Amino acid sequence: MTDPASDATGAVRPRLSRNGIQLNGAGRIAGLDFARGLAIIGMLAAHLLWLGDDVVLADPSTWSNIAAGRSSILFATLAGVSLGLMTGGRHPARGAAMGVARRRIALRAALLWVLGVLLIGTGVPVYVILPAYAVLFLLALPALTLSTRVVLVLAGVLAVVMPFAQVLLDALPFWGTPIGESAALMIGWQYPFPVWIAFVLAGLGIARAGLQRRSVQVGAVLAGGALAALGYGLNAASGLAAADEWTSFAGAVWTARPHSSGLLEVIGSGGFALAVIGGCVLVCGPWWRGSVMSPAGWIVLPVRAVGAMPLSAYTAQLVIWAIAAAVILGDPSDLQGFRDLDPFWPITAVLIVAATVWALTIGRGPLEAATDRVTRVLVPGRADTAAETRLGPR
Repeated sequence: MTDPASDATGAVRPRLSRNGIQLNGAGRIAGLDFARGLAIIGMLAAHLLWLGDDVVLADPSTWSNIAAGRSSILFATLAGVSLGLMTGGRHPARGAAMGVARRRIALRAALLWVLGVLLIGTGVPVYVILPAYAVLFLLALPALTLSTRVVLVLAGVLAVVMPFAQVLLDALPFWGTPIGESAALMIGWQYPFPVWIAFVLAGLGIARAGLQRRSVQVGAVLAGGALAALGYGLNAASGLAAADEWTSFAGAVWTARPHSSGLLEVIGSGGFALAVIGGCVLVCGPWWRGSVMSPAGWIVLPVRAVGAMPLSAYTAQLVIWAIAAAVILGDPSDLQGFRDLDPFWPITAVLIVAATVWALTIGRGPLEAATDRVTRVLVPGRADTAAETRLGPR
């Protein structure tokens, strides 16, 4: 006669071992999950904390402002990395395999758009990023077969040119009409794709360069740090007042204000995103031969668990917000009232604990698993040609 408790324990152990290997094994880049987790938590902070625009290194009270704008740009850059890894990393898929990968990405974009519209419908007063993600995924499809150098050069050119075009696009009377306001929500215009495609391409470029390589990680940190110093340094030294952004074309372009899509924000925050990605992968990567990851990678496992299921975590935070605000305040759109409840830390704690437990006991995030299943069923075929394709979001 067997002991039911022993049977249950025996059944759980293999699952924990399997999921632990899936989250912590060599088949994933731990630092990418860490960076995604930071981006998710940072976007939640930008939504729920009273943040300013300026970060002053000598003033710790301003350090939380780093989440404003930069978190969503980091998220977009990581999307480009994921696209690169899903299509082969350093050894991109070719021919029919790339065709399958592209169709699956296009379908994934459609699913993201639908989910984004549903989240907008909750009434939570944030600009949902998923519709912008959907558009950016589609725009990135032609770049999937380009060489690393071409992708990075294209990202650089767009980063410099498109902020000028964006000022003109934002000035169109269309956006002030009821239809224009609805269209802006439906395409995520708060994260304007003419500019933000540069971030996605930058992420795609470092994935194609081989993000597992130490030289690429260090290069991302150094190049990203230099770009961040350039963008923010020029902003600090320019002498332009914040009011200039609203009164002149030059002021609208020459700004690093979060969510301005100004040239200096694109350079500074885009560089910041590259540096964070390179730094996270470098810190979490193996420090000695034969190890899977560094001690730091194990320490940040709960944040990595959030980053391993970014779509589920992002959706969960908005759903929790909508339900809590509706129950407590009677209105999910009451931003000031909800912020005054100081909900950031409780929601963050719930996300981290839930993601960690889910990752270790069940495995893939629920929305990640569902999206992957739907795309594989509706677009059959083999899309992965290299081991690196397993390293995208789960």
